[in-house]
Amino acid sequence: MTRRHILTLNAGSSSIKFALFEEQAAPAETLRGQIQGLGGATPHLRAIAGSGTLVDEAVDAARATGHEAALAVVIDLLQRAVGRSAVDAIGHRIVHGGLEFAQPVVITDDVMGRLEALNPLAPLHQPHNLSGVRAAHRAFPDALQVGCFDTAFHRSHPWVNDTYALPRELYEQGVRRYGFHGLSYEYVVSRLKEIAPDDEKGRVVVMHLGNGASMCAIRDGQSIGSSMGFTALDGLPMGTRCGQLDPGVVLYLLQEKRMTAEAIGDLLYNHSGLKGLSGLSQDMRELEAAGTPQAMQAIDYFVDRIRRELGAMTAVLSGLDAVVFCGGIGEHAWRIRERVCQGFDWLGMALDNSRNRAGEPAISSADSRVRVFVVNTEEEMMIARHTAGLLAEQRKD
Repeated sequence: MTRRHILTLNAGSSSIKFALFEEQAAPAETLRGQIQGLGGATPHLRAIAGSGTLVDEAVDAARATGHEAALAVVIDLLQRAVGRSAVDAIGHRIVHGGLEFAQPVVITDDVMGRLEALNPLAPLHQPHNLSGVRAAHRAFPDALQVGCFDTAFHRSHPWVNDTYALPRELYEQGVRRYGFHGLSYEYVVSRLKEIAPDDEKGRVVVMHLGNGASMCAIRDGQSIGSSMGFTALDGLPMGTRCGQLDPGVVLYLLQEKRMTAEAIGDLLYNHSGLKGLSGLSQDMRELEAAGTPQAMQAIDYFVDRIRRELGAMTAVLSGLDAVVFCGGIGEHAWRIRERVCQGFDWLGMALDNSRNRAGEPAISSADSRVRVFVVNTEEEMMIARHTAGLLAEQRKD
């Protein structure tokens, strides 16, 4: 009997993550991997199945000239692993759902058109997300295509955390704080229900720290506030994105430096953040190892902005019961976690240094009133769950 599968695709700015799940009462992962380094000279494909590493090799750059070409490489691997007919549904991470898409949705031609209109709001991600949809549809034309949105989790924001102090008609037209990394936050909440149910019901700040970085204030499992806003530029400094910025800086670059809108967009999205501050790299591991004054200052700024945002979100929540670190930096950089948490004893938060360095799930000290956790976020699992739910609904019809 042919085993049925759900495929998840997460096409980012320089990588494509994928995972394969066997259809069961709860989706069971059978394979995962990524192709990274897109746009560079040596793209790399790595995939791991239950039996071990399936492939770990460089990809001919000529075969991965762009996201659609790279997706063809990924899909070829998947078809060899499970066969074309064994994939019943494909779940896609779509960064921006705008005002309209607050729940996972079956992707039709009409939906694609409405999502393409949101490309300017997430130029590093949305076009690649939709390229993944098109490539998957060509490879698996009979599979259900499902969009899962990073903005959806934040639609529970109260109005004051959803708006800007701009004329009301702009808010009505969609200029508002959307928030991102919602699939990651949604998964973390589901994990907290399992490992710390009392904390999950309380006042929680989750820090998704990676090449993209944001923080979310969560009360009773619902998003109350996010550090990100209208686009994925706002809030914390990131790998190559600036984070919080006085809008007057953009006006200055336009009016005094005579930069074009396109050049400013490239500056803020691709040449700022840790990379811009350090003049070296966007990779936290490289910055910590380099130890140059510029690298240390970049890290100092990153930590300072996180600490400032933690204080603000504690105010939004009227207190704090738990903090969760996730994302590549949040899960693996113990020094960053230690520096972020230092000096918050007035809030009742203290780390157990040995647990923190070991990266254990609970890293707060026994007498810490605020509990601190490290959760390995699983956006792919969240996408698979949503996709399985819509697939089941389609089969009922």
